[in-house]
Amino acid sequence: MSLIDAVIAVTAIVCAVAVMCTARIGRTPALGLLGAVALVAAVQWLREGFYWQFFPTYLLLMATAWFVAARPSGRVGGIAARVGVGMLITAAAFAWMLPPVPTLPAPTGPYPVGTETFRWVDPDRPETATDDPADHRNVIAQAWYPAAEPTGSGSRYLDGLGQLPERVSLIPSFLMRGYDRIDTHADYRAPLARDRDRWPVVLFSPGYGAPRAFYTGLITELASRGFVVLAVDHPYEAAVVELADGRLVTPEDFPSDEAAGERYMTEQQAIRAGDLRFVLDQLERPGVLGPRLAGHLDTEHVAAVGHSFGGASAAAAAADDDRIRAGANIDGTMYGDLPSRTLRQPFLLLESEHDETGHSVQFLERNAALLGRLGVGGFRFEIVDANHYSFTDAPLFLSGPGRYLASQMIGGSRGPAPTQRATADIVAAFLSEPLGGPRADVVAAAGVHRDIRGGAVGR
Repeated sequence: MSLIDAVIAVTAIVCAVAVMCTARIGRTPALGLLGAVALVAAVQWLREGFYWQFFPTYLLLMATAWFVAARPSGRVGGIAARVGVGMLITAAAFAWMLPPVPTLPAPTGPYPVGTETFRWVDPDRPETATDDPADHRNVIAQAWYPAAEPTGSGSRYLDGLGQLPERVSLIPSFLMRGYDRIDTHADYRAPLARDRDRWPVVLFSPGYGAPRAFYTGLITELASRGFVVLAVDHPYEAAVVELADGRLVTPEDFPSDEAAGERYMTEQQAIRAGDLRFVLDQLERPGVLGPRLAGHLDTEHVAAVGHSFGGASAAAAAADDDRIRAGANIDGTMYGDLPSRTLRQPFLLLESEHDETGHSVQFLERNAALLGRLGVGGFRFEIVDANHYSFTDAPLFLSGPGRYLASQMIGGSRGPAPTQRATADIVAAFLSEPLGGPRADVVAAAGVHRDIRGGAVGR
């Protein structure tokens, strides 16, 4: 939330509480202060447009001004007026929890970040989510990479802004009208850094139903450390995906039956793994990545990383493709026969705190089975005071007070920025040697941060 947003909301609420609770404030000073707040709100509206989050605040300003001017008399009238204004105070305070333009943490690595999006069609795979036999699988990959210098061009946060479906991952889309102003801390098509000729690659798969955009904080942090991160959208499963032909597609229905749901997730895990392998294929085709990235990605040093269902998808891709040199599962449950397979690459399991998230029996047992069969060993860490959503941008869609209240109800008091920074430290150290860099002390990287449990597993 910007400073002007906070000033408007807080001042309106404080004024309303003050005039209801005391008669000592004169009518003229009160109306003057309310007028000043209304003027600032009008300037914001003219500059940035209307935000639904501020609708209760606008009503509160008008109701408070009426209360000051009319000073309703009589016991019943006074009580009714105070109840009405009080309800608007509550509504304005609730709306204040939802900033119209969320603020993402700036990456801390040594490089500025550039980004470019590629929308491909796999001619060898039909799209199983549609009935059109001529429809082929679309795969969207957004590259986030170390840039030579910032250009100030910025980049779009989310596909489809202005024409979003009614909800995006349970968030009403009308609340996202200002998301085109989110600072991603990355510049569109910025020149690639030239410290080295070829950069290590990380394929990133999001959680089930989540668009790739919701991981911008974590992904830009990794890119600023010297990785080219290709964040993949999986159509007909992510909340909103823009296909190669410009169409926006939304998720298909999830099966209501538990057994059918298990089969569906097993099938989707295989489809996602195929998407990641297709991205790898594209990287090896001349000219596909355009003039900035072509020839500068080290396709001999590639890792697969993902969060939630994306973590399972990353593990599945690693199990099927030796081109992937390392894999990392961030808080994901695996499906099918994957837990019984033996990975030939180093593997990392990063978990949110079990008590905060309430991991399922399937999560615990299946990850334990995979870790027990690692061919070359790996690591497992549990990040205390982080919940399942702490790895994503979603908590940042709330203001600071909103995040605090949410953490009291569902956990995640560590906060998204510290959780993502710890995650990036651990992942970067883990990937260093498999992706052609020097050997790093992964346990020491975790030890820099408070309350992270775990260490090496397997061989």
